[in-house]
Amino acid sequence: MKNIKRILSIMIVVALLVGICAMSTLSSNAGGTGTGLAEWALNAYYSKWSYVYGGSSAGAVDCSGLIYSYAGGQRTGDAQLYNSNYTGSISSGVPRIHGLGLWKPGHVGVYVGDGMAVDARGSQWGVCYESVYTHGWTKYFKVPGVSYPTNGWVNFNGSKYYYENGQYVVNTTKTINGVSYTFSASGKCSSNGSVAPSTSTSSSTSSSSSTSLKKGSTGDRVIKLQQRLSELGYYNGVIDGSFGEGTEKAFKLFQEQAGLYVDGIAGNDINKLYADDAPKYEPKEEVSLEVNNNKSDEDTAVTSAQNKPAQQLESINGEDEQSQTATETTEEVKEETPTSFSKGDYHEEIAKFQKRLSDLGYYEGTADGSFGTQTESAVKVFQGANGITQSGVADEFTLKVLYSNTAAKNPIPASPAEELEVVNSELPESAQRANANASVSKANTTNTPATEVTLETNKLSEKALAGFSDTMSFESDANGNNFQFIFWLAVMIIIMSIAFIVVHTIEKKKLGKKTSGKYF
Repeated sequence: MKNIKRILSIMIVVALLVGICAMSTLSSNAGGTGTGLAEWALNAYYSKWSYVYGGSSAGAVDCSGLIYSYAGGQRTGDAQLYNSNYTGSISSGVPRIHGLGLWKPGHVGVYVGDGMAVDARGSQWGVCYESVYTHGWTKYFKVPGVSYPTNGWVNFNGSKYYYENGQYVVNTTKTINGVSYTFSASGKCSSNGSVAPSTSTSSSTSSSSSTSLKKGSTGDRVIKLQQRLSELGYYNGVIDGSFGEGTEKAFKLFQEQAGLYVDGIAGNDINKLYADDAPKYEPKEEVSLEVNNNKSDEDTAVTSAQNKPAQQLESINGEDEQSQTATETTEEVKEETPTSFSKGDYHEEIAKFQKRLSDLGYYEGTADGSFGTQTESAVKVFQGANGITQSGVADEFTLKVLYSNTAAKNPIPASPAEELEVVNSELPESAQRANANASVSKANTTNTPATEVTLETNKLSEKALAGFSDTMSFESDANGNNFQFIFWLAVMIIIMSIAFIVVHTIEKKKLGKKTSGKYF
């Protein structure tokens, strides 16, 4: 009897351990390095990995799966961002750190250095490689659990980089352990190193922090900085040797156009400013600013209109607001936008006219910039209501009418069959089948009072499907974590059930023996 109890105790302990193992499969410990993650993302691009919704293994990934397949940790993009202890806004520039995560609503990617990004964009595009400033990224972050270098050498993509204070150095020559190295604008070490002069400082790395120029600095070096910024067209304030707000903004603009980390501090990157190939300021649109230059301790910068979709142009003579005569103006400088869009296209402009179609009652989908079946149907209905040939193509004339004040609103609400876009590359097959079934059931309805309940039910089904698509990332991944969880949970339940049956049987037999003994 004692042996049986011991066996049962062991079985219960094993069941508890199995339960712990099952719960542990719900998450994965994050790891890896920033340079490793960046190389992983570049390999995904060059190897032409496929975009697979829910995928997180080499060769088949979605946007967050690209990060998860290397680093583990959080499975969704939002969780990767919100669990990071290092985040910032893209509008202020991206730090020179390989393997940073990039985020915008509903999407994540990887910064691979030198102003470039990699992301798994969709089944139509696969894995993309382009400038970090062209896809609407709004935030950067260090991926939780991934280690990033602070100081020292790293190897990345076949080249050597040197990190100092958490970022790789660019456009400079540094003496490291008595050897002189030159670093290009991209941060690559472009020389094998040479013995430095004996007059070099005792520090193993030449430090520039004590000689950096920043807001509040004064002196001849600031005058030289202001003169150079003025020569290149970034600064038009008073050259007075005082590093004020205008000088800071002028230098930030230079950093931005030179592809440097934008912090407004003239440190190692000041060498790029004085280089013969330093970029000059060439605005895409001429903007006239009236500036009061009477105050010698304040200065003015030309404001940037590069690398960003829109930038506020403002006068910066700022501490005495009453003496400021400049008029703040907002100018948008955009990349050339296509004049016609059709099914299969993806563009920010599509999201804008989707919103306009929605305002006019033609479109009830999401303004996501993807020209799908529902968008095509809405364009056709709009064209028909406004006397335009119903091609389903949002050409220049159609868009002109759409944005005009005379654009006709939808006189008849969209039919139930037009309300649901069946083709959605972001949904798994199960959701697509559910969408298709919903569309069929809608198409078979008539305009009788009895169908009103059916229509309402279909609307609720659409909302449920939308919520379903948002939560699918938790359903399964390529590593089979949820399958493992279910497997171990089933094992635990079976073991506990066996233990219960054994105990119950033994106790029942004991009770039977006691009962039968009373009759003798």
